This record gives sequence, C-alpha cells and structure tokens, in this order.
Amino acid sequence: MTTLLSLPPPSSSSSSSHCFSTAFSSCHQPSVVVTTGRPTRFLPVAATTTTTHHHQQIDKSSLTVAEAAEEDQLWAAACLRVRSFYDFQLSSYGIQDHKRYLAEREFVALKERIAGKREDFKRVSCINATLPLSQLSSSASDLCAACKFTSNGEDRVVVGTLDLNQCLWLPEEIAGTKPEGIEAEYRRAYLSNVCVARELHRNGLGYDIVAKSKIVAEKWGITDLYVHVAVDNEPAKNLYLKSGFIHENDEPAWQARFLDRPRRILLWIGFPCTNES
Repeated sequence: MTTLLSLPPPSSSSSSSHCFSTAFSSCHQPSVVVTTGRPTRFLPVAATTTTTHHHQQIDKSSLTVAEAAEEDQLWAAACLRVRSFYDFQLSSYGIQDHKRYLAEREFVALKERIAGKREDFKRVSCINATLPLSQLSSSASDLCAACKFTSNGEDRVVVGTLDLNQCLWLPEEIAGTKPEGIEAEYRRAYLSNVCVARELHRNGLGYDIVAKSKIVAEKWGITDLYVHVAVDNEPAKNLYLKSGFIHENDEPAWQARFLDRPRRILLWIGFPCTNES
C-alpha cells in the first residue's frame, strides 16, 4: 500500500446510519472499536440505529453534484464514507485515531482507483454532492468538521458520495451478465460506496448522485450499469428502483455466509450508447 507523505486534517466523525449500497474499499475493521462486520475488503452496510436524527431541509440551488478530482475533496468523501459505513463505540479507546486510520486507507485506495493503479478497474470516478458550509445548520456540526473542503476560496461540505467503476466485476461480488462478449469490458460499470450524510436524508440527495452517475456512465459509453444492495436494505432498494434499476440476480446464500454479511441482490439499468469519450 502506498504511504501518504502528507495528510489532510483528521476527521471527527460519529456513529453511522443507513447507507445505500455495499461499499468497495481496502479498509479493514478491527473489532475492538467497530460494531458491525468482520475484517474484509468491503465496508459493511451500515446498521440501523435507534438514535433519532434531525433531518435538515436544504436549499438545492446551492447544491453541486460533480466528479471530484482534488485531493481535499477526495479526503472529505473518504471521511463521509467512514462515518456512514461503520458503527463505532464512542467510548472506545483511540476511536479518533482509528477513524483517521480508516479514512486514510480509503483515501489512498480511492486515489489509486481513480489514477488507474488498481488491477481490473479500467476507469473510476468519485461523484460527490457538495453544499456551502454556510448552508448547513449547527445540528450538522460533526458533518462539517469531518467532511469540509475548500473550493475557489469557498468552504464546502461533501454531503453525498459514490464511485462509478468501469470494470467486469467488483471483488467479492456477483458479476453482471450484460453486455456479453468483448463489449462487456468496455460497456459495463458498477456503482459502489453510495452514501448520504444522515443529517441530510430526505432531501433526495441519493437520487441526485445516482442521476449524475448515469450521465457520466453514458458519457463513457457504458450501456449496462449495476449496483449491489443488501436484501433487507429497503431504503436503498427503493432508491434504485425509483431510479430505473431492475432486479437481475441474487447472491448465493452460501457466498453471503462465507463472507459473513447480509446477502446481496444485483440490480441493473441499461441505456443506449450515444457518446463515448
């Protein structure tokens, strides 16, 4: 694994809530502080929490949904993923150091995927939804501290994120079947790491980042887009079905047991190739 020579400021995150998909990462989860899952190459789907959160309504006129390239925005996205895909015991010793470690691992892995340094990934893009810091209320102070970056002199916050992966399959996941033949290597893609800050649920941000990913995928010449989701993750399934995805396949029960995780289903959407970069 590449060693970071300099790192962005540490994050300050807290326990997680529902996320929209299984997340692909290089992160591992020491069980001393993480309450879900086991050591694996994939972040777990975050568990349902009994905590009631205030959901701030936002002004979408200031929302930006775009591909991210700058390192500080990628770092903010990595921090959002850690606070979304893990449940933490906040009283555990060294919790902040562990959160930073997880964010660093995801940050490095994300940069490597985008740079084309990961085998079997032809192209990867990180798509973020961001808002000006000034638009977020005091109830989102933890989010602002963890996921802030600066763009053109303005402080902004990553409030939603996903990866678009052009590849034949994601490691440890069932593969799509469309298209067939040599075209599959160039025309198939998957969504991963799909999450929205819990403080801003019910604002349609999940639909916004998925819609942007479809635009980028068509620009790449992708004809078949896939996403994996846990069978019991109803909010995620609703999001994807309302976004046009349909069921294609189910993960075998034995595979889910072997990987010690909830069983996945594979959803698909197709669109014609009208432009290729």
